[in-house]
Amino acid sequence: MPTLPIEPVLEDLRAALRIGHAVLQAPTGSGKSTRVPLALLDDDWLGAGRILMLQPRRPAARMIAARMAALLDEPLGERVGYQIRFERRIGPRSRIEVITEGILTRRIQSDPTLEGVGLLVFDEFHERSLQSDLGLALALDLVAGLRPDLRLLLMSATLEAEPLAEVLGGAAVIRGEGRSFPVEVHYADRAPGPDAVASVVSAVSAALAGHSGDILAFLPGTGEINRCVARLRERVDGRTRILPLHGSLPSEEQEKALIPNRGSDRRVLVATDIAETSLTIPGIQVVIDSGLTRKPRFDPGSGLTRLVTEPIARASAEQRTGRAGRLGPGVCYRLWTRAQEQGRPERRTPEILQADLAALVLELRLWGVADPAELRWVDPPTCPAWESAAALLTRLGALDARGVITPLGRRMAELPVHPRLAVMLLGAAESSRGEAADLCALITERDPLLDTPGQRRPVDLGLRLQALHAWRERRPVPGADARRLAAVDRVSQQLQRLTRNARTGSASPGSARSAAQLLALAYPERIAQRREGTDGRYRLAGGSGALLPQDDALAIHPFLVIASLDAAGADGRIQSALPIAEPEIRERFADRIEVSRRLSWDAQREAVAARAVERLESITLRAQPVPLEATDDVAGLLLEQIAARFDQALTWSDAALQFSARVDLMRRLEPDGGWPDLSPERLRADLHAWLAPYLSGMSRLAQTQKLDLMPILAAQLDWGQRQRLDAEAPTRIETPAGRERAIDYCSGETPVLAVQLQELFGLAETPRIARGRVPLLLHLLSPARRPIQVTQDLAGFWARGYAEVRKELRGRYPKHAWPEDPTRATPVAGVRRPRRAGG
Repeated sequence: MPTLPIEPVLEDLRAALRIGHAVLQAPTGSGKSTRVPLALLDDDWLGAGRILMLQPRRPAARMIAARMAALLDEPLGERVGYQIRFERRIGPRSRIEVITEGILTRRIQSDPTLEGVGLLVFDEFHERSLQSDLGLALALDLVAGLRPDLRLLLMSATLEAEPLAEVLGGAAVIRGEGRSFPVEVHYADRAPGPDAVASVVSAVSAALAGHSGDILAFLPGTGEINRCVARLRERVDGRTRILPLHGSLPSEEQEKALIPNRGSDRRVLVATDIAETSLTIPGIQVVIDSGLTRKPRFDPGSGLTRLVTEPIARASAEQRTGRAGRLGPGVCYRLWTRAQEQGRPERRTPEILQADLAALVLELRLWGVADPAELRWVDPPTCPAWESAAALLTRLGALDARGVITPLGRRMAELPVHPRLAVMLLGAAESSRGEAADLCALITERDPLLDTPGQRRPVDLGLRLQALHAWRERRPVPGADARRLAAVDRVSQQLQRLTRNARTGSASPGSARSAAQLLALAYPERIAQRREGTDGRYRLAGGSGALLPQDDALAIHPFLVIASLDAAGADGRIQSALPIAEPEIRERFADRIEVSRRLSWDAQREAVAARAVERLESITLRAQPVPLEATDDVAGLLLEQIAARFDQALTWSDAALQFSARVDLMRRLEPDGGWPDLSPERLRADLHAWLAPYLSGMSRLAQTQKLDLMPILAAQLDWGQRQRLDAEAPTRIETPAGRERAIDYCSGETPVLAVQLQELFGLAETPRIARGRVPLLLHLLSPARRPIQVTQDLAGFWARGYAEVRKELRGRYPKHAWPEDPTRATPVAGVRRPRRAGG
């Protein structure tokens, strides 16, 4: 067995595990993943116990198990085996089992003591997947309650050891040395453009010309990898192999990237962060790092998850760089600037803080945990995400109203799929089980439809089902990838077998028959209704919005069930869906459809209307007009419309406006006098208080417009206030000429008396109201009732202004009186009286 850099610390690790848990920090390439389990296999403290080693990724689990078996010179399934989703190579003699993290949860749930297991190894724990955090929390609970002898070992190259040691109850920290060569790191001179693929293609082309050895390039996702591979294959010669590497590739394709070159050909591997840790890729001397990764982000507010492309953390960048220094000096080209690196986070955010927690909550409810605080966590789940997940599980029927797991929830937990898909598999009618498994496989596996340049992929999941059926019948499937269809078929067959086992001894079979009904079981809140008068906009039963490309064939359907929805923006983008008919919705969700009377505003009739409405949460299935009833809150809806169009919905007579202004004057004169606020602003805000009693029997704006507001406003004053208002803010005033003239209270804060000048002869001072507190603002008029002067100082006008007015107007209006001293003259209303003969 070759000597690896991890060897010097193995004895310390053995000693630590004899007495408790341990944290092992050792660089990538030190051999910890393959050497540590083998070194511990015969330790006395382990006895005949087995070692379970968790790996975050399926390809790594296969490769590491194969490497350990090769070191023992044994086939897989002897002392070393592995188990991943739908794949198991473990024999009766196996002592080391390399498993993916979700498998551990199933083991603990089915065997709460983990009988026969002596050591749990969490490899690459720095990746902090949701399943690894859950597995550790369950393992710690198991150790505390049932298995104090069970040992836990956390391993990684970049984890923060001391905090993890505290979570493990004061575990020993062991640090190993690596064996790596220096790597020369180059940064970009300027910030990269938006096309990461173009940047990587350019950098790889330059590296092929300037360096020897194989090249490993990192891109965030399979779409970018496929485009990059296609462009590079057009540029390179036949002696350079361009290979993709990502988790959705078949295992045989992944293994091609991990087999070292035997000849003189060079390789360029274009990978996601699957190649960042765990897997040892021989021959790499150059790393091209786009600095990007793609991760799911869950929004508890919307209950939706979307994939986000974001910069990698600095620790991940170091991991990627180290891939170039395994066999000799290497070089790494980081396609971002040094300045940009300073803004990157030090470490990646744990998935538990930003992922959908439905599967985690279901597992914990099955474990008997109702509150995450009952367990020890490296980072506890957030309350909003926990509550959102619990609400979803209740909606799916996995939890009852008290939060207790139901029999259906227990069967859902047995299936290695998201709870949404589990309820779809279990809710299928006997005749539809195969279709349910097909849908589940299509949703979880890579899309079998290929990209067509210049076109969007169709949203319709039905097209994928048709392609799968055609492939099974060995008919041509244009536009689809046969390998992906084969992978979907394998998963579907495996799910059907598992579902049969889960149904054994269960309650009555499901009843969902059509593909759309099956999908609706999984995504009940994503049943969507097309919004009237819009292009491709839908309203979801859960209340949010969704957008379908206008040119997609599904846009003609009034109802959809959405399987995949990118939650970005106000309206999420629909990525995959099926059309569903209204009768299918009614049949499947009859117990959830609410029938109610709803009042609404009929804008065309400008009236309140009643409808009998059938709704599935936020979407309306049917609405029929019905007569208004005495118990309907017609006035409330009518008042809302009056408030929205206050000036048009009510007829404001001059008398009503003047009354409101008179009361306002008294309020300003006597702020503490108890006068009500009858200003338009306040009246609009208090419609319920003063107007509602007068709307009995009304339902239209045409009726409210006929209301006489004057008595309604007067009713806001008590008897004493009305008496004082008439006395102190009268509507009219008698002039010295004996005529009553109206006082205008609406022209401003000061009441206005517009009067012909001759009517005020003999009056020395300005007329006043409100017991002399308010002088009127006089608008003095000519005999033709044109304004001559505006004043509150009549005496001053007589003394200083009248002479000029008299001089100017006496010739124009000779029949009217223009005495030299108006204060002693007799007031006149109209023309001057003729003199008597002899007078």
